[in-house]
Formats: sequence, C-alpha cells, structure tokens
Amino acid sequence: MLDKVQLDAAFAMFSDYWSPKVAGEINDMQIKLAKFKGEFMWHHHDHEDELFLVHKGTLLMRFRDRDVRLGPGEFIVVPRGVEHLPVAESDECEIVLLEPRTTLNTGNVENERTVRDLDRIA
Repeated sequence: MLDKVQLDAAFAMFSDYWSPKVAGEINDMQIKLAKFKGEFMWHHHDHEDELFLVHKGTLLMRFRDRDVRLGPGEFIVVPRGVEHLPVAESDECEIVLLEPRTTLNTGNVENERTVRDLDRIA
C-alpha cells in the first residue's frame, strides 16, 4: 500500500466492538484497528507479542499483578505468554494494534468474541 491512512477516517468506517480490522501490513505483521467498549476477557497468546496504542479514550490493561492505564498517544507491549485483560475505561476506546498476522484476538480462549477472518478497511 502506498496510500496514507487517516486514523479518524479509518475508525469512522466501522462501529463494532472487539472485532479488529486490518488497516495495513508490514512483513508478517498486521496493523489492526479496533474499538473497545467495557471489559474483554482474560487471555494470553502463546506465540505472539502485541502492541496496543491508544488513539482515543482510556485503556486499562490489567495483569494478574498490576494494572496499567493508557491514554491517547500511549502504548504498551504485552509479551507472549502474559495473561492480560483489556478494559475500555472511557465509553469507547480506539486502539491501534501491531501484531503478527497469526494472532487470534482472544488468544488461548475461543468463544463468541473470537474473530478468525478479519475485515480489511485499507
């Protein structure tokens, strides 16, 4: 892709929560956009690290031993194998994810929130 991605416009293209959309690719990594609302679920990824960058809103990333609060322009890298629980503290939180294309949004947990086939928005 040689075109720029304007984040506000890209986030305006969808309204569903906890369902990442592919906005770009770098080698074997995907840049995903997701809207969070409320609490997700405790999970981990056996083989993938994840980067969560907050575009809008406030994200609370819970770990078993501590919590980390992130605002716009802040990011956190969750290493593979680390159990975590993303929580949107604001009414809605817009997140940019950078992770390997093999990453399943629910990690080691499969349920109704698991998204296997991601939509592309760019």
